[in-house]
Amino acid sequence: MPLLPGKTIIRNGPVLGGQTTRGNALGGITGRADDPSAIFFNPAGITQLEGTHLMGGLSVVSPVTDVQVTTPAGPLTTTTERNYWMPPHLYGTHQVNDSVWAGLGIYSRFGLGTEFDDAWPGRFNNYNAVIQSLTFNPNIALKLHDKVSVAAGVSAMWFDLKLERKIPAPGAELDFSLTGDSIGYGFNAGVRYEVLDWVALGVAYQSTVKQEVEGTADIGIGKSDASGDVKLPDMLFIGVAVNPVEKLSLEAGAIFTGWSTYDELKVKIDNPALLGVGEVRSEKDWDDTWRYYVGAEYALNDAWDVRAGYTYDPSPIPDHTVDYLVPANDRHLYSVGCGYKWDSWSIDLSYTYLSIENRTVKGRPEDGVFDSEISDGYAHIIGLSLGKEL
Repeated sequence: MPLLPGKTIIRNGPVLGGQTTRGNALGGITGRADDPSAIFFNPAGITQLEGTHLMGGLSVVSPVTDVQVTTPAGPLTTTTERNYWMPPHLYGTHQVNDSVWAGLGIYSRFGLGTEFDDAWPGRFNNYNAVIQSLTFNPNIALKLHDKVSVAAGVSAMWFDLKLERKIPAPGAELDFSLTGDSIGYGFNAGVRYEVLDWVALGVAYQSTVKQEVEGTADIGIGKSDASGDVKLPDMLFIGVAVNPVEKLSLEAGAIFTGWSTYDELKVKIDNPALLGVGEVRSEKDWDDTWRYYVGAEYALNDAWDVRAGYTYDPSPIPDHTVDYLVPANDRHLYSVGCGYKWDSWSIDLSYTYLSIENRTVKGRPEDGVFDSEISDGYAHIIGLSLGKEL
């Protein structure tokens, strides 16, 4: 099919905000850590919860991005087709006694969805990528003092991927796909300290998780077993929460993500005759990043809370390796939300508008990447959680 200037439809959806609806609205709750979703942000905070609590929900993420690619035939503007991703979350906490709490979290820590038309110019780099993960995370929290709590846990993460691109061949194009999954293991820890009656400091850590992915490489004319290692990054959460007046709480914080663990994508092909090579390697060289947030929550009355937040989330992808697997840049998140309580129930709603900064991409023909402009990127994120005190 000849490539002509015009418009091509793609679908591109990074998975975001799958950990908690309240956290979506506030940007983070590491210092507050006062509902069951503290298991993700800072499990030491569950010592604030008396009895047994359950919370479950999901986020709906709908992204849109324009990409203008400069091809030998001229410029081609690609416009994303609206797509929907729904990362879930489920949390449970139980007070064992006056000093010990147990908690369990099930959530999506990492994910990605990027789908292009399979005839678009960048198809030799990527035309479909789906990465999913689900973390199972039990924790134990201890109240050491009225003002100090600590926690630790272990995690098992299911990781699944599907990557598809085209491979040029004499007189033809071949479909290359890589599918595989694995389970990796890690740990987490947290501490919460009430510096004053109206000031609390939270710090939490989630470890790296090594995934030894086993799967299949398929080029249409043959298949081979394939494998590769992916080391998913560690995360450090820091937050300070203050209550300057009775009904108002504020929090500011930062989240470090060690993306430098993602230095390359290397896949070993068990049957080298299939592709003519024993491995497929792509340099990534991602950078560590700090994500910054501020949030405010105000209690209108005993039943209703209103919330707002802002987050700045810089991209970890350097200019020399940015490609069409993640066609994005630094992001700004503007959030609002509310919570309603009745009897032993609670419901939380949030809306986030995510704005992606424009980006110029320098072509790398050896990687199937053209001179490109990424622009007008944004996403709508809607969160919903339902909670119950047993």
